[in-house]
Amino acid sequence: MPYSEPTNLAIVACQGGEAFANAVITHLRNMYKHRFTLKNDVISKRYQMQKEELIRKINLDSDIQTSDVCMRGSVESYRPPIFKVNTRFTYFMNGEFKTELLDSVRGKDVYIFQDCENHEILPLNDGKNKLSLSVNDHVMSMLVTIDAVQEAGAKTITLVLPVYPYSRQHKKKGREGLTARTLGHIYENLGVNRIITLDLHSREIVNAFSLTHLENLHASYQIIRELSKCVDLVNKTEDMVIVSPDTGAIDRNKFYASGLKLPLAMIYKERDYSIVTQDAHSTNIKAVKLLGDVKGKVAFLADDMLGTGGTLLKAMGFLKEQGATKVICAISLPFFTGNAIEQFDEAYKQGLFYRIIGTNAVYHEDLLNREWYISTDVSGLFANVIMRIHHNQSVGGLLDNRDIIEKLLK
Repeated sequence: MPYSEPTNLAIVACQGGEAFANAVITHLRNMYKHRFTLKNDVISKRYQMQKEELIRKINLDSDIQTSDVCMRGSVESYRPPIFKVNTRFTYFMNGEFKTELLDSVRGKDVYIFQDCENHEILPLNDGKNKLSLSVNDHVMSMLVTIDAVQEAGAKTITLVLPVYPYSRQHKKKGREGLTARTLGHIYENLGVNRIITLDLHSREIVNAFSLTHLENLHASYQIIRELSKCVDLVNKTEDMVIVSPDTGAIDRNKFYASGLKLPLAMIYKERDYSIVTQDAHSTNIKAVKLLGDVKGKVAFLADDMLGTGGTLLKAMGFLKEQGATKVICAISLPFFTGNAIEQFDEAYKQGLFYRIIGTNAVYHEDLLNREWYISTDVSGLFANVIMRIHHNQSVGGLLDNRDIIEKLLK
C-alpha cells in the first residue's frame, strides 16, 4: 500500500454533497500526511536511516507499485494525494440528470458523496444554471452517478450519505410502501458495496440489505464536545438533566445520560394523528407530560433529525414552564424545513431555549449566522472511517465511541 499516494481511493462528489466531500477531503489529506510522517519517523529510527533517504525509498516503492510509469511529484518530499475525481453534472430542462466522469476510476475504490437534504442554490451545467434541488432530484442525480461510476469500471462503490433519504418510511402501518427498503434494493442492484451514513432513523433499515454493508455513524462525541463549551460537564457547576423529547428518542438520550452520568427524564406526548403537520405551529400534539424533574436545572435534549421543528419548540417551551434554567438541544440532522429557522428565531427571543447543537451533515448556510446555533463538524469522523475501511482496519472504536467520550470528560 503506497503511503505517499493512495492511488486507488477516489471521491466523486455529487452537486449536493460537494461541500461535505471537500471538508472530508481536507481531513483525509491531513491524515495521510500525518501517516506518512509517522511512518517515516518510526522506520528511520528502527533501521537507522536518514529521513531524506527513507522518503526517496518510500517514493521509489510507490513509483514501482503504481500502474502508471511513475507518480507525479518530487522524489525528495511527500507527495500530497489528490482524491477528488473531476466530474461534470448536466441538468436538462425536462428534469433529467447526466453525470460524466472526466478522470479514470477504473479499478479504484470510489466513494460517492451526496447530501440529499441540501436545498441551497447549486451551480449546474458548468455554472450556467443555478437551481435548488429537491430530495428526489438529489436521489436521482446520485443514482445516475452510481451508474456512471459502475460503467467506468470502478472496483468498489461506497455511498457516503450523511442523511439516508426516505429513512422515515421504514415501517408499514397500512397500504403504504417501505421506501427506505426499496431504495436499499436499488443501491444494491446497482452494485453498491457499502453505505456510510449518520444516525440512521431506524436500525430496521439495515435489514433491507443482503450483501451491501451499512456503517451507521454517531455524532455523540462531537455533540458532547460542543456541549462541554456551554456547560461544565467535568466539575458540574450547574445541575443538569438529560430529557428524552419522546419515547422514540429514549435510547439515544439514555446513551447521553449514562455517558455523562446524569439523571434521565422523558416527555410524554399525547397526539392527534388526524392532524397532518405543515409547519412549526400546526403540531398534532394535544397534551404534554414530564416524567422526571427539571426545575432549577439545565435540560439537554437529543434527537436524530429536525424538520419543521414544531415538536421540539413545544417541548422546549414546556421544559421552561417546568422550571428549567436553560434548554439545550442536539440534532444530528438539522433539516430546518419550511419557515423553521424564523420560528426558532422567535422562540430564542422569547427565551424558550439557549442553544441548538447540530452537525454539518446537512449543508445549511442560514443556520450558521444564528447566535443560537452551534455547528459541530463530523467530516473528520467520516474521513477516519473512510481511511480505516480503505486500509481494512477496524472501525469498531468509531461506531461505539464510549471510550473517547470518557476521555473527553476526564
